[in-house]
Amino acid sequence: MATGTAKSSGLQTLEKFREVNRTFPDTAQIRERKQRGGRVFGFLCTYVPEEILHAAGLLSVRITGYDRETDLDDGNAYLYVNNCSFSRSCLQMGLAGEYDFLDGVVGASTCDGARRLFDVWRTYIGTPFHHVLSVPRKYSEEAVLLYHREVVRFQQHLEEFLETEIPDDALRASIELYNESRRLLHALYEYRTRDHPPVTGAEVMEVSNASYRMPKELFNEWLKELLEEIEASKVAHTYRARLMVVGSVLTNPEFIASIENEGGLVVTDELCTSTRYWGDLVYPEKFDSLQEALAHRYLNNFPCARMYPSDERFNRIIEYVEKFRVDGVVSQIIRYCVPYAHDVPLLTKRLAAIGVPVLGLDLEYGTSGSGQIATRVQAFIEMIEGRKK
Repeated sequence: MATGTAKSSGLQTLEKFREVNRTFPDTAQIRERKQRGGRVFGFLCTYVPEEILHAAGLLSVRITGYDRETDLDDGNAYLYVNNCSFSRSCLQMGLAGEYDFLDGVVGASTCDGARRLFDVWRTYIGTPFHHVLSVPRKYSEEAVLLYHREVVRFQQHLEEFLETEIPDDALRASIELYNESRRLLHALYEYRTRDHPPVTGAEVMEVSNASYRMPKELFNEWLKELLEEIEASKVAHTYRARLMVVGSVLTNPEFIASIENEGGLVVTDELCTSTRYWGDLVYPEKFDSLQEALAHRYLNNFPCARMYPSDERFNRIIEYVEKFRVDGVVSQIIRYCVPYAHDVPLLTKRLAAIGVPVLGLDLEYGTSGSGQIATRVQAFIEMIEGRKK
């Protein structure tokens, strides 16, 4: 039976991350940056090389929508309702003035929803700086060369706007800072490989969300504190099944908690707001320029469903399934998120070949978990338990 109460690891450092997420986008860190005369830029996609923004002395935050279900009347008026509710939720916040502090917006041509969001944002909300990167859909050397040119063009446009050059030393330091953040997040996920993890999936999502909503220097400092607290913790969560969540953009820890309330512990994921955001490092020493290193990393990082062929993404998911000993996969797809919806049958077939079942959930961005979802998750976990007998 469901416990009805969210699991808790009792980790005090998590409260700092929760406060950032609870107050976003009106966070203390953003207010402080603006009060000191600093600039804050928003980015719309994980294919935007943040290191360039950081090296320019900017605070970058990811533009997300409401972490809850809410009316999207204004967003619906400017974007067709067959655009995903994530893009409409982001636009709703923008039209409501909740992102008025932004000095620039950087997007990427990754899907129709994201591209149209950028266009409407630029036209009806507007910020002093706008830039969109064209992102290839393949992993070939020609694709990397194209994306490398896009990265260079983005940096040049930013330098022109700021009327200053971004020195290589600053960019190299930013790359190392972001690599440190990625290593720390990797260390956090390693705790979830344990038989009885000391942290829940909902709690990890609080950390992931904060990672793109605050200065990386402070985030890394807090995450080091959290890892020390986890290491000293004696918490060991029990569960009925080890689950992995895959699919569309997701920023609502309450949705993960609703799954864990039914007895399934989310031990890993494949989301652009978590593993696909921080998954791979940048290796400057392997390339002739820092921009080339960034292009290789961002184009060849844990791929989005938009990338072709899909095998690279499927192989990565299977690696995670095996490493974290996943019993079942929950595929949550936001309505009209075409790339992920098209991939579900192929992914389901690949996972079935290794004996891992998939639960497909069709939902709206911000969903926290309805009674219908709880019923389906409960049945899914019972089916997994039945297989184990």
